[in-house]
Amino acid sequence: MSSRNSQANKAAARERLRAEREREAKKAKTRRQIIVAASVVGVLALAGGASYAIMQAMKPSAWEAAKDKTLVKPANSGSDGTTVVIGKADAKKTLELYEDPRCPICSQFEQTVGPTIKKDVDAGKYKIQFIGATFIDNGSPGTGSKTALSALGAALNVSPEAFLEYKSALYSAKFHPEETTDKFKSRDYLIEIADTVPALKGNAAFDKAVKDGTYDKWALVMSDKFNSSGVTGTPTLKMDGKKVTADGSENAPMDAASFSAAIDKALKG
Repeated sequence: MSSRNSQANKAAARERLRAEREREAKKAKTRRQIIVAASVVGVLALAGGASYAIMQAMKPSAWEAAKDKTLVKPANSGSDGTTVVIGKADAKKTLELYEDPRCPICSQFEQTVGPTIKKDVDAGKYKIQFIGATFIDNGSPGTGSKTALSALGAALNVSPEAFLEYKSALYSAKFHPEETTDKFKSRDYLIEIADTVPALKGNAAFDKAVKDGTYDKWALVMSDKFNSSGVTGTPTLKMDGKKVTADGSENAPMDAASFSAAIDKALKG
């Protein structure tokens, strides 16, 4: 082999080596760019996720948002939307009934005394005025009192009779949950209970009002009415501004006999 050929071969080898090094350098640069780009995307994704989480945390709850809603007054709720008086127009006396949907004592009261109240109201003995409370949602954290009260507003919008039947179903032994079990927060469960009331079963307008929270604002306004009443517990009964209690007690009568005796005394007063 001539020296000229040897030099040419060496030059060609050096050129191949240089070209190989350039290719490897380009590959390494590309890998670095991909890694950097992926890191940037990851950081942005994390930042975006954190921002979304912060935004979600700052987003008001459905009940906080309900405070800013326009008040929708159910039918049969008076000009102010919270005067729920049911009974014959010529009944001279009105029994005020203060109840919280989650209240277990209210549930007992409705089961034992509720039928007597219905009989008395149907007979025109007195009217009843319902004032709904939601304070149990604070003591046993949850939203069931407010959600059930909103559903009661939807029932009231159908008719006073549907309201009373639905209230009775909510407090029934079959459907009323333990105070610490916030089962009434489920709008689907409230509709399930409503399906036992003929006027509400399959009632598309009622179902929509419950699911959409049409009367959520109303429930809050009604709750404010209770809070400003001076009443501190449920069930509480009043007639002519005076508490109606069982004989020798400061509490509402919890059986039909003692209730009738207390009511007869209040009607004479």
